[in-house]
Amino acid sequence: MEFPICVTCGVQYGGPRADCPICEDERQYVGWDGQKWTTLERLRADHRGRVAEEGLDVVGIGAEPSTAIGQRALLVRTPSGNVLWDMITYLDDDLIRRVGELGGVSAIAISHPHFYGSMIEWAHAFDAPVYIHEADRRWVARPDDAVTFWTGETHELADGLTLINAGVHFDGGQVLHWRDGRALFSGDILTVVNDRDWVSFMYSYPNFIPERPRTIRRALRLMEPYDFDRVYGAWWKKTVHTDGKNAVRRSADRYLSFALDDE
Repeated sequence: MEFPICVTCGVQYGGPRADCPICEDERQYVGWDGQKWTTLERLRADHRGRVAEEGLDVVGIGAEPSTAIGQRALLVRTPSGNVLWDMITYLDDDLIRRVGELGGVSAIAISHPHFYGSMIEWAHAFDAPVYIHEADRRWVARPDDAVTFWTGETHELADGLTLINAGVHFDGGQVLHWRDGRALFSGDILTVVNDRDWVSFMYSYPNFIPERPRTIRRALRLMEPYDFDRVYGAWWKKTVHTDGKNAVRRSADRYLSFALDDE
């Protein structure tokens, strides 16, 4: 069967339905013309995959033209195996071939539900498990044995590759730390802003709902033991290239100074 894909968020569901709970949540929105659906077959008629370097041993994977929210995924190439960080909606045979030539995918990890895309299609194509934090289990739109739910504050995917449950944006919101690459992959759990020297924190980006200070403080505490220079955001070229750990700290200080100013 052709699995339905929400046009607005790009998440693929396991069967036909009238609504998209991810879009009906206050962190997202239903498209202005109402709920609309598409499929991978339809997208393949006028889209193609995009593969481009985003950093040393970091390869961006997206679609042209972009779909839904427009994020790109990142293939993190390591001696322990390649991790596909975050997810897109699009997939075709050519994209499978091109990613295979880069070493394929050993594991998939996705920051939060808005980016679940066609994760099961990708998991089946590369026989790779998908790591999701248990706190976001209810948002998985196409349940499948490929999904592995983890609990707690951190989870080691492989040597030097650690998922951290930052909990920003969604309770299960996670970031990926790559020790040897001195990099943090943040999606929009910590979103890299346009000047690329700062990040920001939001409960809802499209609806401009700020994140709670206590949530940000918890995320900072969990990330404190990890060093990193670069922070890779969710969109093409949205990367903090140097002094990333300090950029996150001072960005949080700036955010909290505005959020808690009640004078």
